Amino acid sequence: MAFPLTSRLRLLGLSFLFPVLAASAQTATPPAASNPATPQWYLLDPEQDGGVMGISARRAYQELLQGKTSTPVIVAVIDAGIDTAHVDLKRVLWRNRKEIAGNGKDDDQNGYADDVLGWSFLGGPDGRNINVETLEETRILAKLQPLYAGKVRTAVPAAKRAEFDLYQKVKKSYDAKVKENTQRLKEFNQAYLENAQGAAGLKQALGVARLDTATLRNPPTQDPELRQITQGLYTTLLQTGFASLDDVLEEMKKGLKETQDQLDYGLNLKYNPRPLVGDRPEDTKQRDYGNRDVHGPDPMHGTHVAGIIGADRDNNQGVLGVASNVQIMAVRAVPDGDERDKDVANAIRYAVDNGAQIINMSFGKYYSPQRAAVEEAIKYAATKNVLLVHSAGNENEDLDKTLQYPAPVYLSGQRIPNMITVGASARTNDENLVADFSNYGKNQVDVFAPGNQIYATLPGSRYGNLSGTSMAAPVVAGIAATLKSYYPQLTAVQLKRIILESAVPYHTKVRKPGSTTLVDFAELSRTGGLVNLYRALQLAQQPLPEPK
Repeated sequence: MAFPLTSRLRLLGLSFLFPVLAASAQTATPPAASNPATPQWYLLDPEQDGGVMGISARRAYQELLQGKTSTPVIVAVIDAGIDTAHVDLKRVLWRNRKEIAGNGKDDDQNGYADDVLGWSFLGGPDGRNINVETLEETRILAKLQPLYAGKVRTAVPAAKRAEFDLYQKVKKSYDAKVKENTQRLKEFNQAYLENAQGAAGLKQALGVARLDTATLRNPPTQDPELRQITQGLYTTLLQTGFASLDDVLEEMKKGLKETQDQLDYGLNLKYNPRPLVGDRPEDTKQRDYGNRDVHGPDPMHGTHVAGIIGADRDNNQGVLGVASNVQIMAVRAVPDGDERDKDVANAIRYAVDNGAQIINMSFGKYYSPQRAAVEEAIKYAATKNVLLVHSAGNENEDLDKTLQYPAPVYLSGQRIPNMITVGASARTNDENLVADFSNYGKNQVDVFAPGNQIYATLPGSRYGNLSGTSMAAPVVAGIAATLKSYYPQLTAVQLKRIILESAVPYHTKVRKPGSTTLVDFAELSRTGGLVNLYRALQLAQQPLPEPK
């Protein structure tokens, strides 16, 4: 599931922006570190750029890669869709040269007709596409509730008790989410109304049409109370990466819709969009379904992810991708809601079979009824030397206690050798170094990467900030693609080793996500570090160790 808009607003402290300003405005001063010379702070170097906790990409290109020859690397983005017309992406998209566009035929005999830019496993043969899906808890509960509602465990046959236990666990989780979203909808509706009224009143008082950072920094008034309010708003917008209060209100409207959609669709036991696809949902061996529409109804998330990995570095506009010589393959399998295991497994296989060397997977969920099918696909990717990069999730959970899927370990308990699990970090080396939404885990999360307020491509040839481990994973995928591009002999296992061993360890006391408790940053992941492209390239230059 993609990073929720409502969570972004909650994390940014904007739910009740105007009510809290009175308490904060008197002491608010714009922090210098919140206004970087480049909005892409994550490309900067901690040593050379004033302590900004980036991945040293700019330094790597200037000092280590100048004049060196690279080879193209195919990176698959399994996501909600990509805006393939984006000015900063269209030149770096993977194209299936063996397929003739629009003739309705499977020219290359790969099983998918007209898959010129990739494939969607969320579409039907008539061109329609799934946008909103149910949560996995909803699907499981809809299946098991008719069998076990009102029953006690002792009345259930012994052979069915494990399923009964799953039903009870899922029902508890489902009920909690219904309650949470119902309350959230009420709070967000109230917050939106208060902020909209406050914004309208401030606009009228200042005589302006828009409350952007330029206006708020130098407001057209000498009234001390109004200047105090505008100063507080200006500081908050700088800290959170919004260009204007109007943008905040628009985000809040999106958050309201998302929460309403969660209740109307994601948690609706009677909602099932799958007939639109026309496949057999329980048949994990089925491959022949979907359509060629890799844009989908809402490509915001996937477009942002793609831009982080490989936005055009040579067109002198927009943003710079982490990797310079990539071909982005679009594979649509992630709806607004929980992805289905069958689609994920098929998306991985499609990417592998069509030449992807790295796969970005910025999605996840906490129940995986067809986990075996996904693991078979991951093992298949391993046999073809493909590295998978997976986001750790955004619920500030300890994954050592609660697994998120696809998990970094197989059902057998063996660690997956060709997959990296990534937590999200922020720009300052202080107690806020870990993004407060990020999942973590000393054993289950491999490494952290920048994932808070990441500036990249958005649909319609636009740009903007998004936050989430969904943004941290493509930073790592971009590093992997750069290594593979300049050192094509590296295997998936070697790429993983280099990225993890070159991560910079920190022992900064940070707030454990979801709490105010301070912990050692090094205790939140296996490496205890942040990824660093400069160090990874240095390590890649060294002779490879002899295989054991």
